[in-house]
Amino acid sequence: MATLVEIAAELVASHAKSTPMTSDELIAEISKVHSALKNLEAGQAGEVAEEAKPTLTLKEAFKKNEVVCLLCGKGGFKTLSRHLSTAHDMKPGAYKKRFGIPSKQSLSAKSYSESRRKMAQDRGLADNLAKAREVRMANIEAKKAAPVKAKPGRPAKAVKAAVETVRPAKAPTKAERAKAAPKAAK
Repeated sequence: MATLVEIAAELVASHAKSTPMTSDELIAEISKVHSALKNLEAGQAGEVAEEAKPTLTLKEAFKKNEVVCLLCGKGGFKTLSRHLSTAHDMKPGAYKKRFGIPSKQSLSAKSYSESRRKMAQDRGLADNLAKAREVRMANIEAKKAAPVKAKPGRPAKAVKAAVETVRPAKAPTKAERAKAAPKAAK
């Protein structure tokens, strides 16, 4: 049977295959995994339940040509949105909140964002958006400036009578039927 140190080493080795680590990070990770396994063996699962801190900083996770997931350590993504939803069943907002990522920062590689921005500029999408905003604001201003037309109203009695003719008569309640029954018998 394998010892706890061997199990911890195997776990960290498989993690290190997908995530580049320095030797100091490897030693710290082995120590952390070993203590977690030791606590599990002793039956102290409460201490292991603490949320693990990512071993990467935000600068290391969001590189120029790739993004690394802070949850599992996998890298090589152009954007994290699909990975988060499929692998971790998590929305981008929850991911940002969990790791303290600013809400305005995109979850994509910098080169990917730049290439999409350049493509949009080449197609003239920014100009189209500006024109659409101008038209929308002009329509809003025109509605504000236009006088409100009052509809010729009907007298209140005529409206009430029209509603009563459309609405069926109210069915008598049980108490009303009981009161009416003795009167009919007399």
